[in-house]
Amino acid sequence: MSDLLRAPAEIKYAEELDWLESVDDGPKPFSWRLSPKMVRLFVLGSERSDGLDREISQKWFGDRSFVERSIVTLASDRGLLLIGDPGTGKSWLAELLSAAISRNSTLVVQGTAGTTEDHIKYSWNVSMVIAKGQSRQSMIPSPIMTAMESGAIGRFEELTRSTSDVQDALISILSEKYISVPELDSDNIVFAKPGFSVIATANSRDRGVNDLSSALKRRFNFVRIPVVTNKKSEAEIVRFRTEELLRRHQIELDVPPTLLDVLLQSFADLRASAAAAGSDDEKLESALSTAEQIGVLEDAILHSNFFGERALTAGTLASSLVGSLARREPEDLAILNKYLHGVVEPRSKEEGGSWPEFLEGGRDAIATLS
Repeated sequence: MSDLLRAPAEIKYAEELDWLESVDDGPKPFSWRLSPKMVRLFVLGSERSDGLDREISQKWFGDRSFVERSIVTLASDRGLLLIGDPGTGKSWLAELLSAAISRNSTLVVQGTAGTTEDHIKYSWNVSMVIAKGQSRQSMIPSPIMTAMESGAIGRFEELTRSTSDVQDALISILSEKYISVPELDSDNIVFAKPGFSVIATANSRDRGVNDLSSALKRRFNFVRIPVVTNKKSEAEIVRFRTEELLRRHQIELDVPPTLLDVLLQSFADLRASAAAAGSDDEKLESALSTAEQIGVLEDAILHSNFFGERALTAGTLASSLVGSLARREPEDLAILNKYLHGVVEPRSKEEGGSWPEFLEGGRDAIATLS
């Protein structure tokens, strides 16, 4: 695993999954590798009341009911659509569920304006077709078709970014549970095996790009993933991801709890400001998600490790925040400047601590970008 830039969940947590399989005596739907209770435990982590001989780490931080509803949906004939703002952990939850159920989270189609029916059905190996003609051997199955043939979970990322033609093709797959191959005279239907399902994700900010038809909506159970606003939960997510980052880069660098508090509070302030804004011009273009907090902290940690004094400072954190969130110029810079002067400056005078250095670092970053 050390030679992979990013190992999928089934490889990263292979030891945990192997152990859970060995002790799992619960009923398993279809070809599932784990029972629904063990899938939930793998995603949300173990508790003392579970009575296990070892601790299972929590990997997704969110409401337990979202995970349970997702698992129940995948045990039915319906697809699962995870919908929410950017950075709310939709893709990560989909990956974890696929890894626990199928031990394969890599059967993924990425929805874009360029996604075609071939990407969710099949295409052809041109050289083999020229040499031997069209056959099942010369057919290249899509990740969704592969999931159908193996009774596994297929994933469709950013469903609303794909065109209506692609969405219509998915309706047939979810309804009929087979794909017809009209180019072949025989063996021309690929049937889905028990256990096949689709987890799709959709960005709620993409509403209106390619809206889902009512027919496709009926084939999915919707699970809406909200933005994490609870400071304790958000701190756990950021801390979890930060520890992973430090291990992956083999960095020994301390992240003071006080600076984590500064980061969390600054995002809470900016979200409150965005909620009170009268127009989009008064809001940052950033979604201010937990994922973006992690990105800000990752940027600050790497900068401190490579170019700083190998210690994270409030000034570096502020510089990373401005650099990460200022996507429109001059609009975003003006919003951040207003925040520094209207909120951070009074707080630095009243509370002191890391806030004065955070204020100075933010001002310097804005001056550099202006």
